[in-house]
Amino acid sequence: MKPIYYCYFSSPVGRLLMLEQDGKLTNLDCEAEQTTPNPKWIFDENRPLFDEVKAALTRYFNGEKETFAQIPLAPQGTDFQQAVWTALRKIPLGETATYGGLAQALDNPKAVRAVGGAVGSNPISIIIPCHRVLGKNRQLTGFGGGLPVKRFLLDLEGVAYVDKGVEYVKQKLLKKYKI
Repeated sequence: MKPIYYCYFSSPVGRLLMLEQDGKLTNLDCEAEQTTPNPKWIFDENRPLFDEVKAALTRYFNGEKETFAQIPLAPQGTDFQQAVWTALRKIPLGETATYGGLAQALDNPKAVRAVGGAVGSNPISIIIPCHRVLGKNRQLTGFGGGLPVKRFLLDLEGVAYVDKGVEYVKQKLLKKYKI
């Protein structure tokens, strides 16, 4: 098994945890999703990929149009999850999708709940923009990093949404660390 490197990035939405394996980003987690790093992981904040991700995130948080297209990604998941995450990457900055719309785009209109599960298990927050998925009628729905973070990201991108109040998200207890 190839080594897994990690580091943190201080952002306007809190400290983000980045994981890299074999020169590709495998995870980018908000604070609400994080746990203590695995002792087998190697802390190294000077990896070229981490510098690239930090620079792209800085541009994004500064309001620049950042697509993250140059960042090599290797999220770990099923074929269906991979298809959903690929569809998420096609949602342009400042635009949104619904779970039903994503299911339609995958030619599987009955898979709305499965799409929701795949969106919720996205291991690379922000870069794979699961925050751009809203419920029916543009209603704000859950987000692994917490709704305050989702609100911040949508506001940063100038996205209008319907906010029904505060929600607290339960931690996923490392289910997403499959590497």
